Amino acid sequence: MSSLKRILVTGGAGFLGSHLCERLVADGHDVICVDNFFTSQKSNVAHLLAQPNFELLRHDIVHPLWLEVDEIYNLACPAAPGHYQFNPIKTMKTSVMGAINVLGMAKRCRAKVLQASTSEVYGDPEVHPQPESYRGSVNPIGPRACYDEGKRAAETLFMDYHRTNKVNVRIVRIFNTYGPRMHPFDGRVVSNFIRQALCGEPITLFGSGNQTRSFCYRDDLVEGMIRMMAAPDDFVGPVNVGNPAEFTIRELAELAIELTGSGSTIVHRPLPVDDPERRRPDITLAQDRLGWQPTIALREGLARTIDWFRTVNLDDYRAPTPNY
Repeated sequence: MSSLKRILVTGGAGFLGSHLCERLVADGHDVICVDNFFTSQKSNVAHLLAQPNFELLRHDIVHPLWLEVDEIYNLACPAAPGHYQFNPIKTMKTSVMGAINVLGMAKRCRAKVLQASTSEVYGDPEVHPQPESYRGSVNPIGPRACYDEGKRAAETLFMDYHRTNKVNVRIVRIFNTYGPRMHPFDGRVVSNFIRQALCGEPITLFGSGNQTRSFCYRDDLVEGMIRMMAAPDDFVGPVNVGNPAEFTIRELAELAIELTGSGSTIVHRPLPVDDPERRRPDITLAQDRLGWQPTIALREGLARTIDWFRTVNLDDYRAPTPNY
């Protein structure tokens, strides 16, 4: 039996999705990329269009989609706060209706389906670092809830389809990820800091800058997802995929200034509502069950990302929303 598969990647033209598509195409699989191009762009996958085992389809997974596939990676959803708060109802629909639609397809096709969940399911955590057993501290009526609770609801749906309909599911909880092809105006700290530093603009630091994050390079993250998809069927997750090295946002800003050689100064703005103070994954489960751990340190990954930012024309990118 052939090991090559027909694989659907929703959100496949986004930052992470495009790298996942690239890896799967290189591995010889027949890849269908589905995206509505809200926060992504066709340029991310343009180099794949000539490949005979790659297909691009504009579609919004809020609406049903009928395809015959062996595996599904469900990555479709705005992931930056400015974008998912721009239309919070749409964000919730994408998480919930999107999950229902891909799970329905997986049930019909007997396909394996992986949900790209998020560390945001832990909210502003009271446990540090965060293990998968921690149930989180999420404000269900706050401005970030459309994403936090949308992803939590999607996990619920995945587990209910698994228990009730025997759908072969996987759940990964992705922590902050960065690398080439990040949208320059996605509003995330890495892209914000690099863009501001390269343009010689002041670096915008929200709050004191002492809040922490853990940054995982995109290649490490893609490898973690692929290993989870290939894991034994008795391991459905959820599993944390992220880099346990913890940095303050101020340290990230200072590193961006250093690596770009910028003369940018740092300015402070108020901390957004419900912004987590600390974020660091416990990856013991991924190490034990997947043999996975990140290999790219922040300094190296940030240098690679800065090199990519230097090659792009910012005028070619349109901010998806006014909130960046």
